[in-house]
Amino acid sequence: MDKKTLEKYSSAFTLSDMEIFIFPELLYALVLANIMSPEIWKWRDDPWFAGIKKMGPLKKVHRVKQYIMDHYNFNLDLETWGLTDKQTEINRFSDFVDMEMLSRSNALFGYEGDKYYFTMDIRRHFGLDKFDSDIIPYWKTETVEAMNAFRYKPGHEAGAGECVSLACLYASALFIVAEVPLEKIFLMGTPLHSQNFVMIDEGVITNNRRIVTKSMWFNGTELSSLARRALEHEQVTYVAHSTGYIHSIYPEATIDQASYNMFRDKIAKFLETEVDFEIFMSFLRDYSQHQKLFQLCFFCQGANRYIRLEKAFGYEHGSKNRLGDKTSRKLFCEMDEEDLYLQPIDHRFRIDPDIALFDLKPYQDFIHKLKENFPGLENTTSFFPDLKKFIHTVPLLPGTNKTFLSSANYQLTNLPTYQLLLSPSQSREEIIASVTALRKSASTTADLAFYAGRNMDSCDWKPFYKAAFERNPVSIELFREMDMEATYQKLQSWLDESIYEGNRLALPDEVVNYQRGDGIEKAITLINLARSRHIDCSFQQNQEQIHVKAGNGKFVFHTRKNLKMAALEVNKEPTE
Repeated sequence: MDKKTLEKYSSAFTLSDMEIFIFPELLYALVLANIMSPEIWKWRDDPWFAGIKKMGPLKKVHRVKQYIMDHYNFNLDLETWGLTDKQTEINRFSDFVDMEMLSRSNALFGYEGDKYYFTMDIRRHFGLDKFDSDIIPYWKTETVEAMNAFRYKPGHEAGAGECVSLACLYASALFIVAEVPLEKIFLMGTPLHSQNFVMIDEGVITNNRRIVTKSMWFNGTELSSLARRALEHEQVTYVAHSTGYIHSIYPEATIDQASYNMFRDKIAKFLETEVDFEIFMSFLRDYSQHQKLFQLCFFCQGANRYIRLEKAFGYEHGSKNRLGDKTSRKLFCEMDEEDLYLQPIDHRFRIDPDIALFDLKPYQDFIHKLKENFPGLENTTSFFPDLKKFIHTVPLLPGTNKTFLSSANYQLTNLPTYQLLLSPSQSREEIIASVTALRKSASTTADLAFYAGRNMDSCDWKPFYKAAFERNPVSIELFREMDMEATYQKLQSWLDESIYEGNRLALPDEVVNYQRGDGIEKAITLINLARSRHIDCSFQQNQEQIHVKAGNGKFVFHTRKNLKMAALEVNKEPTE
């Protein structure tokens, strides 16, 4: 392997956010690894999914959502996977990526595109302010096994993962359990977030553990506001699909051009709405700073009543009724007489839900009519830009001025391409066979899927060792005050059980975080510590016994995995 290939394949094991940003084919490799894993297939046997085959497509998606809500938490801390520094990562990637462009596009290297995070100080928001400004976290995207294993960590009662992990989990689960074809699932990565767009009904966006339908997107709630932020403020750095990927900083795209154009069209329609009274109220619920411009007028007990709009919205708190929808009238009846006026309130624009302005109409027509009805609104700073952004979000997607590669020119360009003809009707075994066949036909992503899935009986050990010995700081930190003998005793006190089935291997930080591992995984964890201390180490393997020699110490581990460890390279450079 050349340097770039080795970095890419070793990154398939650690799967940090910055690695996926630079090697975007890793994202779909993890989706495939999760699909080939037995873990999500077990969900099919859960009583929660009984009868799911008889449900409509959107109801199936909601079933998967609730299962994820019940079994997984969002986790983004600095302790789980440890820290690195900017210069170390720049040294890794500077030969094959423009670092200036990286700094404009990646949150860990200086990105300030979303003013919400910029004004609140992004380093303080993520807890990095207590470290030197060059320190950045290893936010590793977890496999489904690592997500499930969070329940073994102190303080965790369920599985967990960060946003990219949850996006990959959703894509895999929707395919396996909800039987959504992969062709309908598009994964989107921005500098600060990861979401999926699923072509079901009018469209569905996955956002961390939750989903957002089109009606939810425009309801003005805090949940929808959080989901909207990435697409309203951030550049979508890359889009990954079963046919390939497109990336904002790379001139070539492996995604099928027709599929990408269809995605652009579908998500554009999802992000645009016609406007009526409900949508207008949702806008003012979200952009609450504009509520003070308006008063609400409604007919009650034979006369018009008027109320300051911010006061009216206040009645939504603690009520199941809401302004704008069919429960509006009930909310009007809950309002206290002391807050209602018999005469219009001076200097406020009067909103009456029954006037023709609020007949459903295209957003351009609504804005034109709104200006006619309330000409003074044009003197209000930011009102119309905010309204237009709310009802017609224009996502900053990677442009189409790319060289779209086809399988015909793949051999000439040596860039990855996919022809993932997988079906939800296939069994897990059939899918593994299909991805294996694709792997043998020179698909980089299919090949990387086996590395992301830790299938060490069919993968090169060199990338695994590189990842294990260079990018597992948590295992080094835990044993910092222990000598090698004490470390060995601690490892042996943990459960002799891998979080991965078969001949798949956990990395040292996974062993430490979940305090369990097969003997071969514990041996590699001990070797990682020895190498970090520049202690000469070697090992011999005799079937189920692994004998590690580190300095003057000799340590024996028992493995139940049918794997033969590859020889170690001489430890020449520090890994800390």
